[in-house]
Amino acid sequence: MKTWQRLGALLVVTFLGVGLVACSSNSSSSTKGPKVIAPSPPSRDSVTVPTVVPATGGRGQAFIAAAGSDVAAVGYEQSEFYISGTATAYQSGQPLTVDGNWSVDPATTAAYKTRAIVRRPTDPAKFNGNVIVEWFNVSGGLDAAPDWTYTHVELIREGYAWVGLSAQVVGIDGGASMALVAGFTLKAADPERYGSLVHPGDQYSYDMYTQTGAAVWFANDVLLGGLRPERVIAIGESQSAFRLTTYVNAIGPKTDVWDGYLIHSRGTSGAALNIDVKMPADQRIRIDLKVPVLQFQAETDMLGRGLNFVGARQPDTEMIRTWEVAGSAHADAYNLGIGDTDNGDGAGDAALFQAMLTPPSSIYGGVISCSTPINAGPHTYVLRASLNALDNWIRTGEAPESRPLLDINSGAFVLDAKGIVTGGIRTPQVDVPVAILSGLGQTGSAFCGLFGTTMPPPPAAFASWALPNGRAAFDAAWIASLDDAVAKGNILEADAVQLRVVVKNAKLPS
Repeated sequence: MKTWQRLGALLVVTFLGVGLVACSSNSSSSTKGPKVIAPSPPSRDSVTVPTVVPATGGRGQAFIAAAGSDVAAVGYEQSEFYISGTATAYQSGQPLTVDGNWSVDPATTAAYKTRAIVRRPTDPAKFNGNVIVEWFNVSGGLDAAPDWTYTHVELIREGYAWVGLSAQVVGIDGGASMALVAGFTLKAADPERYGSLVHPGDQYSYDMYTQTGAAVWFANDVLLGGLRPERVIAIGESQSAFRLTTYVNAIGPKTDVWDGYLIHSRGTSGAALNIDVKMPADQRIRIDLKVPVLQFQAETDMLGRGLNFVGARQPDTEMIRTWEVAGSAHADAYNLGIGDTDNGDGAGDAALFQAMLTPPSSIYGGVISCSTPINAGPHTYVLRASLNALDNWIRTGEAPESRPLLDINSGAFVLDAKGIVTGGIRTPQVDVPVAILSGLGQTGSAFCGLFGTTMPPPPAAFASWALPNGRAAFDAAWIASLDDAVAKGNILEADAVQLRVVVKNAKLPS
């Protein structure tokens, strides 16, 4: 089977019908900040609300890079909409500075028409008032929703609504990307359904995103089936996080649409504001924002693949927190397969634990093959906890305690005796390990460098390496470490309930 055929057949791209989804030091700022004054809702006169109508025609299904499971079984439904209007691009008369304290001005305007996918509780009584708006990732040459995959278990059990936006040209028309195969843009995948979409250029993506947030507030009768939001949160991973980094500094002070931002796996600088605006390296988040920003960083993001976030580290403030997670990679075994079918019943947790013992080196039936087994670390659990912490921060004004940073010395991670990074957010996966988890060390295809590594000890050495005091002592230590992570807010108790069962039932090499 040809590579592009295998890609289409083996989970990278699936047509999803309605109701189907993939399923420096901070220590000086550890005190809790003041009460947050959140824009809930913004002034109707301060925002531009686009036109929102249901998407129709073509194959009759939403197109997105994901694998599917039936969310109707967990009380959710999916729908798709066209969003259209006139968007503004922004320009700066002054060089953009590393502190993010920018003043930008409206430049040109252009008409646009894009699409959004919505997943929400079918029963309005189960809606928790939160709407997450994910900026679709287009690194693979098509729209993808990594944050849905990483966090959907938490979103569904807590009753979030989720909106995914096609904000960029690549996902609609194609263009420069790390695309694996051609032909999976929206217009190529379903010309009848998506042929009328118009994207005037990525310089307009920022305002398109703002207007979608405004639609959540003021067009919710259509977009959310009548659900009334109480909090609207911006989220994006990888290249989408680069765009959100630019967004919070350039557009953040101009809008009161968002109650908070979760910037997930960014690099040293933000994406381009406009085609002729030079972006600074080592770009910080501006410190005068009125709503909270939580930056979530995997090991890979700190030093690997040219991301080098370490240069953009900044102290925590009243409105900024940064979480750096030991043993995690930019993308991993969970969001590259296991998470696609995780319905929260514990099977996904068991599969991820097993992946530390027998980690995969390839994904999607061999479409991507790496030289070393990919990371199977705790990324998903800590990201779910970070979203929970941001939600609580917005609701109460109580900022989460500052987390320790990963230990980096002379441009390299400081490693413990087993080869695992020290510092950062700790979990039992790294403190009571069954394998060496890293965000670095991977070779192979272009994407492999983002996948980190998992290195179990040889079977003959497993007992002495992982179980020096016997199996009962290992189980007790792993659960004690898990309990500590829960107490610190790094893993949610709802996930720990499953993980305690998983570790006790795990079949470890003897």
